[in-house]
Amino acid sequence: MASHGIKDRVAIVGMGCTRFAEHWDKGLDDLIVDAATETFASAGVTKDEVDAFWFGTAQSGMSGITLARPLQLEGKPVTRVENYCTTGSEALRAAAYAVASGAYDVAMAVGAEKVKDSGYQGLNAFPIPNDGTARTLTAAAMFSMVAPAYAKKYGVDEDELAGVLARISWKNHQNGARNPRAQFRKEVSVETICASPRVAGRLGVFDCAGVADGAAAAIVVRAEDAHRYTDRPLYIKALSFAAGSGSGLIDPDYDYTWFPECARAADDAYAQAGITDPRAQLAMAEVHDCFTPTELVLMEDLGFAERGTAWKEVLAGTFDRTGPLPVNPDGGLKSFGHPVGASGLRMFFETWLQLRGEATPERQIETDRTLALTHNLGGYPGEMVAFVSVVGTELG
Repeated sequence: MASHGIKDRVAIVGMGCTRFAEHWDKGLDDLIVDAATETFASAGVTKDEVDAFWFGTAQSGMSGITLARPLQLEGKPVTRVENYCTTGSEALRAAAYAVASGAYDVAMAVGAEKVKDSGYQGLNAFPIPNDGTARTLTAAAMFSMVAPAYAKKYGVDEDELAGVLARISWKNHQNGARNPRAQFRKEVSVETICASPRVAGRLGVFDCAGVADGAAAAIVVRAEDAHRYTDRPLYIKALSFAAGSGSGLIDPDYDYTWFPECARAADDAYAQAGITDPRAQLAMAEVHDCFTPTELVLMEDLGFAERGTAWKEVLAGTFDRTGPLPVNPDGGLKSFGHPVGASGLRMFFETWLQLRGEATPERQIETDRTLALTHNLGGYPGEMVAFVSVVGTELG
């Protein structure tokens, strides 16, 4: 990939995030206003001081008016973006590049989704015409194929691997139980996880992330202006994006044990940020654990473990909140929830809290490292879009 990056040219100076939940008492406008109000206060600005807005939603609205209406923005440029589950990350990427280009001094990214009282319970994108050769399996079915493929390739007993996946779910519920903004705030035992009803293949209910309502937002400025807004900005080190062609669905060599788009986005992000050993250099990572096999494979795609070894690292507690490299300390999609348009920005919000030492005491990670990673994916094995960012508290 040939991205030159914008390392240390843009800083996040304010963030906000609602609780992710079944918000039967709130509409999309309410969630947008709640997240935006917290973000304005965090950065110490008013909406009039923001030059341009990017709004990410997968299916809760069309056009920039969806954001301009509840915030009562008059004459401001508002762009609505959508890119599967990476939608919130795309909003921030666009806002950051707009500031880096010099087009605007202050930009805002907002992601929001409202699905729980729409008459449906999941992601319900409108049907797009195709030639009839597209996949017909559900997301759970597609990702369920990762586990047996991984077990076969690396010689792991499938029953043992099921226990590994349960350990991932257990970890994320442990973390979410300590997070007041998480959708699911109860610890769940490995035994309960393993005994849960099957959804697809060997994936059970607790192997699958929940879908929620929620919103999150960020304000970005040029790095040299950051301390006008906060004494603890987060500097953007890397923003990488990769879109696959969907060829994995028909490629006989694709074996479902890795996500090429994610690996490529990670390589590019590390090159931008100057990271040579992510496991040793990162304080934490927020990754897209839509299903437990997804998080397992991502530990290898992101360079946190050697190929074929991530399952051992999971069992060793490497990625626990108190482990050497905490992954999803806020509970991840699995426990925090997944309002599609907001999830990418929610991940940034967790890095904002953790690197600034503002997470609640029972879940604040202890580290002297200053860098964090967020990872978002959209789509399915074989046809995917992928986003990876690196942020840090120090310049250089």
